[in-house]
Amino acid sequence: MYRNMLQQLINRRSRGRAGGRSPLDEGLGITIRFAYPDDTAALRRLATLDSKAVPGGPLLVAEVTGELWAAVSITDEGPPIADPFRYTAELVTLLQERAHRLTRGPRRPQAPQRVARPVYE
Repeated sequence: MYRNMLQQLINRRSRGRAGGRSPLDEGLGITIRFAYPDDTAALRRLATLDSKAVPGGPLLVAEVTGELWAAVSITDEGPPIADPFRYTAELVTLLQERAHRLTRGPRRPQAPQRVARPVYE
């Protein structure tokens, strides 16, 4: 599922602007995970670089080669933050998609269809 999404982002980017390459283009290892309490310093650094406040609520972060590059609030408590000196637009899109999938309500199971059975007398 995410492999197709990553490929679509890479294709869209290659058709778009030329220039810098994202970690998706470079094939760097990307980890999408929940933020831990020990990520506070890295999140503050990202927020400072991006001139924004650290978003509230639980956060999803994108980690590339062991370093946080972007973060998104799962509960939409503030705008995403990302390193403005790196190509992070695709990472933010991935984080937002994952946050959306985590927070949308569970699918309601459909009631089983009753099959009419012949009545024998």
